[in-house]
Amino acid sequence: MSISKDEYSKMTDKASPNSPVILNCIKAFLFGGLICTIGQVIMELLKNAGLNEKETAAGTSAILIIATAILTGIGVFDKIARHAGAGTIVPITGFANSVVSPALEFQHEGFVLGTAAQMFTIAGPVIVYGIGSSFLYGLIIYIFKLY
Repeated sequence: MSISKDEYSKMTDKASPNSPVILNCIKAFLFGGLICTIGQVIMELLKNAGLNEKETAAGTSAILIIATAILTGIGVFDKIARHAGAGTIVPITGFANSVVSPALEFQHEGFVLGTAAQMFTIAGPVIVYGIGSSFLYGLIIYIFKLY
C-alpha cells in the first residue's frame, strides 16, 4: 500500500501532538537553575568547611556526579527528567546520567559484557574527544613553548 506525502504528513500530525514549547522552556530553565543552585550551595558549604578553591570545585563536582548516579540507579532521576526536560542536561548531571543509564539497561547481560561494556556507549565519544583534543592542544602548546 502506497500513501502520498500529504497523507503521511496528516497521519504523523495526528499521531504526535505538538509539544508545549514555552512550558518546556520554563521547566528546563527552572529545573536547570535548581540544579545549579544546589551545586552553588554545595560549593559554599565546602568553602565554609575550609577547603581551598580547587578542592571545593572538585568536591562539588564529585558530589553532583555521585548524587546523580545514585538517583539514576534508583530510578528517581529519570522521573525528574520527564518533567524537567533539557533542564537536567546541565553538563555534570547529564553526563553522570548518560554513563549510568546504559550500564543499568544492559546489566542483565552480565558485569563485563553488560554493565562495563555499555557504560560509556553514550558518554564514550565525549570522553574520547575530550581526551584526544586535550592531548592535541597540550602537544601544540608544548611544541610552541620549545621555540
